[in-house]
Amino acid sequence: MGRNLISVLVVDDEANQRTALASMLEGWGYRVQTASNGQEALERLREFDAGVVITDLMMPVLDGKELLRRLHEQPRHPLAIVLTAFGNIETALETVHDLGAFWFLEKPLDPRALRLLLERAAAQRSLESYSAELERQLAGQGVLGELVGSSPAMQSVYSLIRQVAPTRATVLISGESGTGKELAARAIHGLSPRRDGPFVAVNCASMPETLIESELFGHEKGSFTGAFERRRGCFELAHEGTLLLDEIGDMPALTQAKLLRVLEDKRIRRIGGAKEIEVDVRVVASTNRPLGEMARDGKFREDLFFRLAVFRVDLPPLRERKQDLPALCAALISQLNARHECRVAGLHPETFEILSQHDWPGNVRELRNVLEYAVILAGEGEALPSHLPRSGGLPVRHSAPPAAAAGGVLLPVGTTLERAERELIELTLRHTANNKTRAATILGVSPKTLFNKLREYGAADAGE
Repeated sequence: MGRNLISVLVVDDEANQRTALASMLEGWGYRVQTASNGQEALERLREFDAGVVITDLMMPVLDGKELLRRLHEQPRHPLAIVLTAFGNIETALETVHDLGAFWFLEKPLDPRALRLLLERAAAQRSLESYSAELERQLAGQGVLGELVGSSPAMQSVYSLIRQVAPTRATVLISGESGTGKELAARAIHGLSPRRDGPFVAVNCASMPETLIESELFGHEKGSFTGAFERRRGCFELAHEGTLLLDEIGDMPALTQAKLLRVLEDKRIRRIGGAKEIEVDVRVVASTNRPLGEMARDGKFREDLFFRLAVFRVDLPPLRERKQDLPALCAALISQLNARHECRVAGLHPETFEILSQHDWPGNVRELRNVLEYAVILAGEGEALPSHLPRSGGLPVRHSAPPAAAAGGVLLPVGTTLERAERELIELTLRHTANNKTRAATILGVSPKTLFNKLREYGAADAGE
């Protein structure tokens, strides 16, 4: 029975409670070891590969909080369930939030609650193993950095990136919005001799003309109104690394002239500064605009265009490489599962058919947004057509039953707002198997707000 269950380390300075808890867990089929404090727990973990640590907070030698801090310094640490005495819930919540504990339980322990938490922990560990295996599979299916796709178009992109990355050449990456231009720039940086240096990205379209020069080149204290202190710009921050100038086509003309000089001289001067500063920066620029046409039409400096376009990488839109959809969906779902603590195994065939019919004008960014909605709504299992957003132009064939039959809330006229809110929270908790963190995400509130609501309901029930 216990072969497929995770191993558990019980940490408590009270011998009777430690022994009783270990005995109960062994009765459920878990492999269990015990420790009387945090220091002893760390020593046990050198030999015992525990998937879960159940720990008290207040202990001698090394307490529960410090134990969690030490565990989080390890690359793959066990999930932690914190035990807390009655009245110490705020401290436990802070521990969950600040130190990343899996969840907490009040003493005396409710065996049913503990068993449910352990089952959830086992499911999360299984999901992590699945994600790791998926990453290994993706490595052989056309992946470069965070770029995913084995289509001929993407294989051509990978080839160009591998060729230019080891050089010092300036690179111009072009492509529609959402095609992954920053990911391509990061791949170039990651494969270059500068990989251990900084990667700095600045969006030239997101800042007013009055601020972009300060962002790029920095400024001295008092050089203009609001310059209360000296500030280094992106060129200095990216020294011995890579600087991505995103949406370069939106850069003001005066700044274009100054950028051209920096590219040629490898020197910058802060606004209000008297001396030039030498910088060693590899520049990668990106654009979703036809920069060549803009240069010919006088809307972009032609000399700067030629200086930037020493080597070009053009990213294809998603509609031209739909054969990459399966791998893209798998990679994105894996990322989103980890982000939102979900267990979505994949897409229902009809869901994938719907996605494959869409033209994706927003490209991979749009696909990620659609899948994020579906993963959060589905929570686990397969993402169904009814989990897709109803807006955005998807050819969705929603055939979901009425709300009540589909597990929704059907409220009679006259229901108070407070009662409706409570019904919705309880339904969401059932949907997430009492995973309060994910329930809070679905409801759009913080875990603390959700906990306070549940505490209010508990007090109300006690008074009824």
